[in-house]
Amino acid sequence: MLVSLHIENYALIRRTDIRFDGGFVAITGETGAGKTIMLGALGLLLGQRSDATVLADKERKCVVEALFDIGGLNLKPLFDEEDVDYDDRLIVRREILPSAKSRAFVNDTPVQLAFLKRLGGRIIDIHSQHQTLTLSESSFRIRLLDTIASGEATSNDVLQRYREAYGNYSALKRQLEELTATEAQNRKDADYMQFQFDELNDARLVDGEQEELEQESQLLAHAETVSEGVGEAVSVMDNDGGQSVLSGLRQAKSALAHVASYHPEVEALLSRVESSLIELDDVCGSLRSTADGIVYSPQRQQEVDDRLALIYRLEKKHSVSSVAELIEIKQKLDERLQSIATHDDRIQELMEQVDKAYAEVQETGGRLSESRREAGKVLKKGILPVLQSLGMKEARFEVSMEPTPEYGPQGRDAVTFMFNANRGGEMRDMSKVASGGEMSRLMLAIKSIVTSRTLLPTIIFDEIDTGVSGDISVAVGRIMCRMAERMQVVAITHLPQIAAKAGQHLKVYKQTDGGSTVSCIKELTPDERINEVATMLSSDPPTAAALQTARELMQ
Repeated sequence: MLVSLHIENYALIRRTDIRFDGGFVAITGETGAGKTIMLGALGLLLGQRSDATVLADKERKCVVEALFDIGGLNLKPLFDEEDVDYDDRLIVRREILPSAKSRAFVNDTPVQLAFLKRLGGRIIDIHSQHQTLTLSESSFRIRLLDTIASGEATSNDVLQRYREAYGNYSALKRQLEELTATEAQNRKDADYMQFQFDELNDARLVDGEQEELEQESQLLAHAETVSEGVGEAVSVMDNDGGQSVLSGLRQAKSALAHVASYHPEVEALLSRVESSLIELDDVCGSLRSTADGIVYSPQRQQEVDDRLALIYRLEKKHSVSSVAELIEIKQKLDERLQSIATHDDRIQELMEQVDKAYAEVQETGGRLSESRREAGKVLKKGILPVLQSLGMKEARFEVSMEPTPEYGPQGRDAVTFMFNANRGGEMRDMSKVASGGEMSRLMLAIKSIVTSRTLLPTIIFDEIDTGVSGDISVAVGRIMCRMAERMQVVAITHLPQIAAKAGQHLKVYKQTDGGSTVSCIKELTPDERINEVATMLSSDPPTAAALQTARELMQ
């Protein structure tokens, strides 16, 4: 349950500390005094988003901190998932900085807002006036039935099994749809892919051949020039018909050989001349071999050019710049063509898995629908006496369930709450025939039934008594008292009959401080409670009759 709440620098609240008792707590105050502001601050602790506009003093941060007693709720696994220290005394803090950045802490450990939302949904339920409108939503009505059904372990297990079955079915169906679409597209493109593959395969491409062909093409194009240049070099180096480089070196070698023995430096120079002669003689031999190998062939020239033209055309067609990339494209085309042949088998296998998964969805979905029908009977049986106690003596209520065209995340049930407040009238959709006051009483009755079957420790009603008065207000107060026997009930109310039934009474009021209007809250003493209830009954100051009535209401 909510033990205490600290609010600092939030809207009209400068700083306040509120202590909450267990059982039934009433909060009253004039319209605009700041009751809803307190709920807004509490909402921050439940993961609601906010910004710097909530700061009363734009230079200081806003701090909202609450202490909860969560013993017996079995929340430790949730804390373990987030690696947050667990304690039965739970401290939740939220800070809004002047920069508009937000920080959240659970037991002094920084956490994300998603965790606050998950945690908040397990420890507190805030029912505001607009939530009554959600009764017109089928998804909300389904959640109500599931909550009632969850009181039975088997029903809760069915809901979990259905969610798992539907999740598995959806995943398999999505895989089948994606594979079928891919297969259809592949078959549509198969002829063109086969043509591309055949074209690349027939080309018999070899990695590196383009560079070799380009070099050969260049040589063939300049064969005559190269041959002449090499021949001229050979002639200069070794010309039998006249003076040449090699013949000159041979003469130099012979001349030096005759005198080398007489001079050590000449001997060394002779060795260098001999080495040069050997090197040049080898170069000359290589040039002759090169010259012999240069043979211009117009036919080969055409073959090389044709081969390069084919490679260049394929590279341009596939937007690549190398034979290696063309070979890679050919391999990928081959893989896609091969996969088309195997898609049929995989599609057939997936179709069988989808059929099996759908059968599981049907089986668990049927059991889920049955658990909801039983929960609907429980709701009808429980709600009618409550509605009668709230002044709707002739009210009739039914839970109607119809199958939707397809299964969805919540099953295959469309739930409608059928209602008529008068005897003999036609039963119609509650959201279309119930007045505002009737909707408020219906929601209160539903909440009283639902909370009796859950472990939720705290519920806060924000003026759920809208549209009711007189004896009905007393009945509403009694229902809240009965709910407070099982959980903490906090009611923000404008009705004295309800406030009088509470075990603890808090009052929200405005006052001027330093030229600014601020909201304050305080716990009322027994005498202050009598005066507050009497003021709500009459005027300020209250009349003697109102004071007497207040004492009677509080007995």
